[in-house]
Amino acid sequence: MNGFAAVFRKELTQMTRDRATLLFSIIVPVFELILFGVIDMNAKNIPTIVFDQSRTEESRRLIDQFTATTLLRVTRQAASRDELQHAIVAGHAQVAVEIPPDYARNLAMGRQAGVLVLIDGSDSSVASQALSAANGVVLTNNIEKMVSARLQPPIEAHPQMLFNPDMRSANLLIPGLIAILLTFSGTILSAFAIVKERERGTLEQLMVTPVSPLAVVLGKILPYMGVAYFTLLIVLTLMRWGFQVPIHGSLTLLLMLSSVYLLALLSFGLLISSRAKSQMEAMQLAMGIMLPSVLLSGYIFPISSLPIPLRMISYVLPATHFIRIARGVVIRGATFADLWQPVCSLLAISTVLIAVSTRAFKKTVV
Repeated sequence: MNGFAAVFRKELTQMTRDRATLLFSIIVPVFELILFGVIDMNAKNIPTIVFDQSRTEESRRLIDQFTATTLLRVTRQAASRDELQHAIVAGHAQVAVEIPPDYARNLAMGRQAGVLVLIDGSDSSVASQALSAANGVVLTNNIEKMVSARLQPPIEAHPQMLFNPDMRSANLLIPGLIAILLTFSGTILSAFAIVKERERGTLEQLMVTPVSPLAVVLGKILPYMGVAYFTLLIVLTLMRWGFQVPIHGSLTLLLMLSSVYLLALLSFGLLISSRAKSQMEAMQLAMGIMLPSVLLSGYIFPISSLPIPLRMISYVLPATHFIRIARGVVIRGATFADLWQPVCSLLAISTVLIAVSTRAFKKTVV
């Protein structure tokens, strides 16, 4: 650790002088948090077209039941089946409902009454929610018919939604988004550390000073870790008080475990910095790490649904383990005893990255 204090002061001074980059690293995560926080991932008012050939009280009641789900919104009535299908193809509606002429008569005679529901599958998330809404309407009608006939359904479910009963998108997205935002600020900032020295021609001066490689690595990491930690505090404040996302677990535990994650990110950025020849190359390498962190960390796609090779890659990404920690603490109120596995994984990744960064810097200075 010889010369650590001098390197730390030098890096802190350079970082505070570069105010544009400093503000950029804070403003961009806050902007992305606000953007993702206000977006509701739950589909609402899906445009729906209806071709009602029955035109009876029963068919109108069915249409009202579709509208009452709040997921579907009947925008127009079709006069023919061709108009119904054209509305789907042209994108004027994402759901089409065709009620046959004998719908009311079949219900009155106790026969099965079929209803055609066409769903635009080009948007899978909207299509799945529209399909659930349609199935829910049919199930509700079937139960009502059984009750009116004094028949008891053979199975009755009593579902209970834990942790997020209102199904708010912000409660699910923002805790995982913390990992992605810190990946952006922590990795890119530290990726410029050694590259700036090389471009300014001061790397040779640093090489001849009696400073150990480990002291250089830690001296350059810690100032940026302070900036990333400040960004984390802003994100958590906006999450709790701006978007009303409750924190069910220990905030102190989350902040402590965030230090391990930030250390891994900054070490990774420093490794990129020691390999890159210019700031543009460092930026490109850092962005190349961020894309897998978004797609393979479990933030967008469940890790269990990934192919085995991609699943193995996801396990070496720090964001994968911190998303488990953040969601566990914020959403489920998990404790350290529940999260020791991702914590150990983060510690192992941080240790390896610091060792590799130090070794890479040794080769750089030789």
